[in-house]
Amino acid sequence: MSGVLVELGLLFGRLSLLAVGGTNSVVPEILRATLAHGWATRAQFVQLFAISNAAPGPNVMISTVLGAHVAGWPGALVASVAMVLPSGVLVIWAGRAWETWRETRARRLLQAALLPVTAGLITAAAWLITCQAVTGLVTELIAALCAFGSYNGRLHPLLLLGAGALAGLLLL
Repeated sequence: MSGVLVELGLLFGRLSLLAVGGTNSVVPEILRATLAHGWATRAQFVQLFAISNAAPGPNVMISTVLGAHVAGWPGALVASVAMVLPSGVLVIWAGRAWETWRETRARRLLQAALLPVTAGLITAAAWLITCQAVTGLVTELIAALCAFGSYNGRLHPLLLLGAGALAGLLLL
């Protein structure tokens, strides 16, 4: 059990420092590591991801839910602390540096560069989860309709979530 806790801590501690734009930006690596360690199947991972996003709270919940799945409450605690603590310390340091270099050209360039990087990482995570969750024509249509509704911004995300859950109950 302690070996699994160490593996969870190392994984999420490392990913915590790479999660530019939030935990969803490292979901592809979390999936890869989960499959490599045999902690869950692809279908189980998608279910855990859905549970973590349906729960109230930040998107960091995937680490807590996966940790609990792998090693119970100790796993949830280790994975959560490992995902929050290193990046929290980095944010405190970076926040101070950010204010110190407030008026510099380097800060403006870095800020401009981080936007497309973050967007790309989050888009990759969304694509990966969609590909894992889509299992046929019906789910392809549901995913396409939700993407279209989200992109246009005319449908509230909770409406899309509820419609997807209802379609899943009725059709799948």
